[in-house]
Amino acid sequence: MTQEPIFEESSGNVFADLDLEDAEELFTRGKIGIQVLRLLEKRNLKQREIGQILGITQPEVCHLMKGEFQRFSEGKLLIFLKRLDIELILHLRHKHGENQSHETVISL
Repeated sequence: MTQEPIFEESSGNVFADLDLEDAEELFTRGKIGIQVLRLLEKRNLKQREIGQILGITQPEVCHLMKGEFQRFSEGKLLIFLKRLDIELILHLRHKHGENQSHETVISL
């Protein structure tokens, strides 16, 4: 008798699905890190050049290129985006839609 595989719908955050303690932070780092990688891949740079642009060592570049985003803080990953000439804009508002008229936008 063949057993049917059991599927569970994802929450959208694989880290939360795995019940990791810092799931939201890991998910955020992953989303930012993917953007950094996409920008770097478009530029077709050598690791040495990436290190110079981002201000990190070659071993750190290696970790970044392997997608090991947990090695970098969210702030550090945002700095990488800025060093890649990306304008960062933060939209601050209540999470659950309260006071939607009270939104703050910050350009970094």
